[in-house]
This record gives sequence, structure tokens and C-alpha cells, in this order.
Amino acid sequence: MNNTNNLFQQKRILLAVVLSFLFFIVYDYFFIPKNPSKISQNITKSEVKSQNSAPQANMQPLEISKENVLQDSIIADVKGEHFEAKIDALGRISSFYLKDKKYQNEKGESINLISKSKFPYPLEMRFSDNKINEEAFNTAYVSNFKELFIDENGSKALKLVQTLPSNLIIEKNITFYPKGNYKIEVNLNKNTHYFISPGYRPDVAVDSYTVHGALTMDDKETIHTFEDGKTDKEENMQNVWMTSAFDRYYATFFYNFQKPLNIAISRDNQENPLIFAYSDNKFEAGGYIGSKEHVILRSIDSRLEAVVEYGWFTFIAKPMFVFLDFLHNHIGNWGWSIVVMVLIIRIILFPLTYKSMISMNKLKDLAPKMKELRERYKGDPQKMNIHMMELYKKHGANPMSGCLPILLQIPIFFAIYRVLLNAIELKAAPWAFWIHDLSVMDPYFVLPILMGATMFVQQLITPMTIQDPMQAKIMKFLPVIFTFFFITFPAGLTLYWFVNNLCSLIQQWVINKIFAKEHHKKQME
Repeated sequence: MNNTNNLFQQKRILLAVVLSFLFFIVYDYFFIPKNPSKISQNITKSEVKSQNSAPQANMQPLEISKENVLQDSIIADVKGEHFEAKIDALGRISSFYLKDKKYQNEKGESINLISKSKFPYPLEMRFSDNKINEEAFNTAYVSNFKELFIDENGSKALKLVQTLPSNLIIEKNITFYPKGNYKIEVNLNKNTHYFISPGYRPDVAVDSYTVHGALTMDDKETIHTFEDGKTDKEENMQNVWMTSAFDRYYATFFYNFQKPLNIAISRDNQENPLIFAYSDNKFEAGGYIGSKEHVILRSIDSRLEAVVEYGWFTFIAKPMFVFLDFLHNHIGNWGWSIVVMVLIIRIILFPLTYKSMISMNKLKDLAPKMKELRERYKGDPQKMNIHMMELYKKHGANPMSGCLPILLQIPIFFAIYRVLLNAIELKAAPWAFWIHDLSVMDPYFVLPILMGATMFVQQLITPMTIQDPMQAKIMKFLPVIFTFFFITFPAGLTLYWFVNNLCSLIQQWVINKIFAKEHHKKQME
């Protein structure tokens, strides 16, 4: 096979890789059985061995009796404009409701970010000593307030005290702020090794597209990610600035940028990560339960934006979101911001795209001469390749020119793919009169159909040099395949792909006209 065919094969293989990746995303979503995490309702402890000589913790299973009413007894109710938190008699945040309309479910109900069957709860403490641990889960806390109302510009403190039969006194001071963040301070009357958790990850928006699990950010701003189902060992980390448990849109976390935390990453029986901070006495940290909305995280501390995890393409995706957010700040609509972002990216890539399209037109015109050379030198591949290269050089055609735009667009596409899937800012964000939420699928399939149609028309007007009948047939079915892929994708992502296809279609049509005009001019000469 000659070099020309090899080059075209490489381009098709590249396309096949992209299609395969999309196929596995959809296949995983539709066909692989989803087993939601089945966390035991036991309060478990496991032995975490520090790599840095930190204290060891004996975490044997400890079952809370079903007759234990403490876990269902609410001792304090904290209310603010944007949230409501309930504190149970075990000193834990047992419920946390987001009250803003954009976070409500399909029934118009406020969502609870704390699942009743997923442990640990936020601010849950577990002790290394078995006896103390049993006492802690069978002794009620006492609260200094039954109700707290948080003003929009203020904060209020709640004091919880637990006195154990072994004369250990645990004091939790929790200061709540308007945006759902809080400050936790724990003090013991005597040194006793314990763990305290920011809580199991929210179980509201978990899917097969995005990363969910836990992460830590150390004092060097290095991110360590622990994905659900893939945490196969327990780890101990020191000098941690922030640790978060998260799903697609929501997170719960601890942070302390002045006094880094000691963190133990445990796991449940489904290899999902469980986060604990540990101490022997005093513990201080900032805490947060809520959405991963950038403006909220930024208002608390800009470094907390690290909880938004984009997976493999984070290094490209984060700048992409910053750019998209910049456009939104000036345009005021996320849908039109996506459209403008596509147009700007297409303008930046236009010189390369233009060269690629011109080269494809030239290769199409040269196809008869290339066929003639293959037939003439079919017994001498080396000589045939030499003449092929001379032919390319003479007519200014470059078989490789089509690969570079594709190579550049693949990481950009996947980065934007991650951004548009993870951005809670698109939730309840309208675009056109039939699109009221860019974070969910187009209810009338208008965008997927338009995307498939533009892809089909683009195929019709794009010069094709594929000679393999099977490859040609596969390429014809691509619009149908992509339309099927994008039917259930968020409308924001489908909008991006449709506008991108429309730009490609218009560019191809214009370049075809220019090339045809120049070709006609040369023939007249």
C-alpha cells in the first residue's frame, strides 16, 4: 500500500478513535448495569496506616442499633435564605436542603444533599478506641439553640456538647454562613484520637459521564483524585489544604489554608472513597455543603474552585470555562455564550481549516492522475511514491493537512464536553424558547436533528477521496450515529456541536465556491 493510502488510513483511524470513544460513553450509559453504592448501615472503622508515622486508628465495624433513636432525633434546625440544615443528636448534619429554585427537583421540591442511607454524615466523629466509639454513638449531644436563623449578611454559631460515660467531653462549635459554608471547631477535655468527616459525597447528580468520588488538594496545590469504584486502597495524607467528596454538581468538603489538615482516605465495600480528617484533640476547618457553582466557591475562597473536577482534560477545560464564564458575564445568556465561544474557536482555527479544505479539493482533482500513477508504477512502489510526491509538490497539495485541524479539535472538543457536562451554571439556564434548561436533553430533539442534518449536508459537499467501499459506507452513516449519540446529551453540549457543524458546513461551501471559481479561471486560461 502506498504512502498516500496510509495517510488517508491514518485520518480515518483518527476519526474511528473519536467515534469509539463516544460509543463507549453511550454504551456505558445505556447498556452497562448501574449498581448504586450499597453502603452498610453499620458505622464502620478501618485501620489506616500512616505513611508519615501518624497515629493508627482501629476501625472495626460498629453497628448502630435500630432501636437507637439518637440518629433520628433532631436537636437543632439551622435556616438561611439559601439552605436549611438539621443537626441530629449524634452531632451530625443529618439533612441539608438547598432552597434556591434552580436546585429544586422535577416536582419543585428542595433537594437534600445528604442521603439517609450513605455514611458518614457531615461532622460525624469516630474514635480509635472501641469503647469510646460505642459510647459516642449511644450518647446524645446537647445544643445551645434549637433553631438558628442566618441573616444574608451575617453568621451565627451553634454549640454542641457531648459528655461520655468515660468522662470524655466533646465540644463542637459550628459557625454557619449565608452561602451554606460553615466553620467547625472541635475541642476535647483530654487527648483522644478521633476522625471527623465532611460527609459522604452528595448522591443527587451521579452519572456515567462525569467524575464523582473524592479529591484532596495539598499545600503544593497538587490535586489527588479518588474515583468511585476505583479506590482500591486506604491512604493517609498530611498537609492537605482541602478535601472534597463530590458528584456531578454538588460537593461537601473541609478546608484550612492556614493550618493544613491530616486526612485519611478510607473506602466502603464498593471501593468508593470515604474522607476523614483526624486529630488527637483540637480540630479547626472551614466546611461547605452545596453546589459546585464557581461564583459561590470563589466568594468563599478562589482556591476552592479546585473541587470542580474535569477528568483527563482539566488543564484545557478550566481555561475553557474561564473563557465561557467571561463571555457569559458580557452576554448574559449561557446558550448564546456557547454559540459565541464556538465562533471564536472557529475563527482561531480558520487558517488551518482553510488550508485543509483547499488541500482536500486539490486532492480530489488530482485523484485521476494519482490513479494513473498507481497503475503505471504498481510494480515499483518506491518510484510511484517519488512521482506522487512530485505531483503533490507541483499542485500544492498536502495529504497531511487534513490531520492537523482534527488533532487540534479533539482535545478542545473533549475539554468543552467536560465543561458543559460539569457546569452547574447551565442548570435551569434557558436559551431558545423551547430550551429552558441547558443541562438536560433537548425535550423535542430539535438540536440533535439539526446537528445530524448539518453533518449530512457537510458530507455531501465535502470532497471525499475514500476508495474503500466499507469506509465510505461507514462515513455515510456517521450523521445518523452522531444524532443517536446526542439525543440524550445535555442541550448545551448538543448546541455546541450543532453550531460547530454549521460553521464547518458554511466554511466548506464558501471554500468549494472559491476553489471552483479558481479552477474555472485556470481552465479558461
